[in-house]
Amino acid sequence: MQSLTPRHLPTYEHLLAALEQECQAFNASLDSRRVSNPASCIVPRVLSEQSAGFEAFRQVFSTEIAPQLSASNGGRYWGFVTGGANPVATYADWLVTLYNQNVSKGGDSVASQVERQAIKWITELFELPAVFEGVMTTGATAANVLGAMVARQEVGRKQGIDVAKVGCKDLDYTVFAATPHASMVKALGLAGLGQESWVQVACEPNSEAMDTTDLASKLAECRGPGKIVIASAATVTGTDYDDLVRVAQLCRQHQAWLHVDGAFGIFERLLMGPQGKTQGIELADSITLDCHKWLNVPYDCGVFLTRHPHTLLATCNVDAPYLANSDAEQPFMSLGIENSRRFRALPVWATLLAYGKQGIRAQIQRNVDQANALANWVNASDGYELNKPCALNVVVFSASDKNKLDTQAVLAQLNESGQVFMTPGMWQGKAVIRCAFSNWRTEMQDVELAIAELARLAS
Repeated sequence: MQSLTPRHLPTYEHLLAALEQECQAFNASLDSRRVSNPASCIVPRVLSEQSAGFEAFRQVFSTEIAPQLSASNGGRYWGFVTGGANPVATYADWLVTLYNQNVSKGGDSVASQVERQAIKWITELFELPAVFEGVMTTGATAANVLGAMVARQEVGRKQGIDVAKVGCKDLDYTVFAATPHASMVKALGLAGLGQESWVQVACEPNSEAMDTTDLASKLAECRGPGKIVIASAATVTGTDYDDLVRVAQLCRQHQAWLHVDGAFGIFERLLMGPQGKTQGIELADSITLDCHKWLNVPYDCGVFLTRHPHTLLATCNVDAPYLANSDAEQPFMSLGIENSRRFRALPVWATLLAYGKQGIRAQIQRNVDQANALANWVNASDGYELNKPCALNVVVFSASDKNKLDTQAVLAQLNESGQVFMTPGMWQGKAVIRCAFSNWRTEMQDVELAIAELARLAS
C-alpha cells in the first residue's frame, strides 16, 4: 500500500523514464492510431479503499485508456479548429506542471512577468496597438465571457451603475450580432445578459458576414443608452469577416462597445497584414483569440485583450485581506475569472520565442495551402460540391446531388474509417462537411490520403 508521502511515491527518475516511453509510443502511433474513436468507453470501477500505486495506474492507462484516445494531436484531425501541440510548447507545458506556479499575482516568482511579456508579444505578433492589455484564459469561451462582462461593466458605468457590485437589475442594454459563435452566445448567458437577448443583424448575401447597413439602421433605432456589438473575424463555418472598419465607425458614432471574436481568424493578419481581412480589429474595445488553435500550444489557452484595462479591473477585482497584493502591477486574479491560475503563458512564450513571426507565419501558410488543395479537388470532383470558396483554412463541402449521396452519411463513414476526422455544419440551410486545417503536423500527404478516402466513398 502506498501513501501520499515523499518516501512512498515513485521517484522522478522513474516517472521520467515512464514518460519518455509513453511519449515515444504515442508519437510512433500517430500515423496508425484512429484519428477519432466514437465507440470509446471506460470500464466501470468502484473506488478502492486501498492504494493501488503508480504502476497500477500506468498499466490501466496503457491498456484501457490510451488505446481509446483520439489522434487529435496528429495531422489529420480537422474537426472544429484544433491545433496540435508543437514540440517546444509541449516541453514548456511539461515544465508548467513540474514547476506548478500559481500565476494569480506577482511578488513570489517571475511567472507573472512571463505572462505579461507573452501578451505583449501577442499584440506585436498581430500588429495591434500597444494600448491593448489583457489576460490569458482557459480558451475563447472564457475570453468571450470576459468580453461580455467588461462590455456590461462599461455600459453600466455610462448609466451610473457598477454592475460588478450591484448586478444587472437596472441595466439598460442591447446586444447586436450577425453570426456569433456558440461560445459567445454562451458567454452572454453566463454574463447575465441572456443567450436569447441579442438582436439579429442581417448578413450579407451568401455570407455569414454582418450587413453593416442593417447594423447602422438598428443602432440608429435603438434609443437605449447601453449598446454592445459583437463582430466576427472570422465566422466558424464560412470563415467570413465582418467589415470591422465600418463596424467600428458605427460603434463610435453610436457610443457602442465593440467586441471582436477573432479566435482563429485573427491569424489571417500574419499573412495579409493590418490591411487584410482583419483591418479594423485594432479599433475594437476588446478582442478574443485562442492560442491552442492556430498557435498550436497545448490545451488550454485563450487570450482576452482590451484597450480598457481599468474597466477589466473594475469587472473582476475583489478586495479581501488574504488576497492582498504586493505586486506593482495589477494581479491577474483581478483581471480574469480565476483566482488560482495555471502558468499557461509559458508554452505561448516559448512558442513565440522559439519560432518567431516567420516560423509561425510559414506554418499558417502551409495550412492555408493544404485547405486550398482539398478545396480545389472537391471543386473539380463529380462526387462532391464546394459550397463556398475556401477563404482561409476551412473547406465547406457536401456530397453532390448528382450521385444521390447523403452528406451526413458520408461524414459518418469518413470519420468511422479512423483515417481523418471532420465535423458537420450548416451552410445556407444545407447540411455540409466542415474541414479545418490548423495543425502544425499536417502535410500534403495527409490531404492526399483524405482525398483518396473521399473518392472511395463517392465511388
